Amino acid sequence: MAMLSHVLGLVTGFVGPLVMYLAKKDGSPYVRQQAAEALNFQLTLMIGYLASIVLAFALIGFLLMPVIWIGSVIFMVIAAVAANRGERYRYPINIRFVS
Repeated sequence: MAMLSHVLGLVTGFVGPLVMYLAKKDGSPYVRQQAAEALNFQLTLMIGYLASIVLAFALIGFLLMPVIWIGSVIFMVIAAVAANRGERYRYPINIRFVS
């Protein structure tokens, strides 16, 4: 279930991790922590994409969007593999909205 939280982030954005967090927050502390981590990362990505859209008017946002996307895919795959092994993974670039 923890791995699914990270994988759903690839497909559904913040909705998948949010559903996993709300569904499993009382069941397993490990799944809750990983779902919160995935949710925080998705919310951080939303802020990054919004900043890129604003910066697109200065043409730098068009360069920033692919960098954010490639980095997010790499981090989410690493997180999913770590969660599959049962390890606690923390994204290196993450704003902690949900604890």
